[in-house]
Amino acid sequence: MTFRAARWCVLVLGVLVASEALARNTFVDLDVAEARAQGAGHENLLAVPVFMAGEEHPATSEELGTFTTNRSTNAFNKSDRAACQIAFLSALIVLQNRAQLEGGDAVVDVRSVTRGNALESATQFRCVAGNVVAAVALEGRVVKLKK
Repeated sequence: MTFRAARWCVLVLGVLVASEALARNTFVDLDVAEARAQGAGHENLLAVPVFMAGEEHPATSEELGTFTTNRSTNAFNKSDRAACQIAFLSALIVLQNRAQLEGGDAVVDVRSVTRGNALESATQFRCVAGNVVAAVALEGRVVKLKK
């Protein structure tokens, strides 16, 4: 190997090691009610009720399927809380749209399944926050509520 090729290999290896050192993937559990009420974009939520796992919900008459969504947002120059709230609200909207598409009128038993790190809570959701991106994955059952 020539000196020039060796220098090139050392440079590439250095960049790879440095980028790994800068990468951050922190799991954060945040408040659902706060995100729904104050998160940027909360006004875009649809009129389809969403109930977290363990949260009381009206009786259902029909099960239309279990659906998963994974949403991410740019976390650059945002706090973990702000970026995660945006990703969470975006994921809720996708589930609400799916309920409408399937003919349902609610999404129940919603739980966080972010990067296989599940959280079932009536009050919290899980997000993975990085230096550049924050992501939330949610799974919920689309149902018809009893009239």
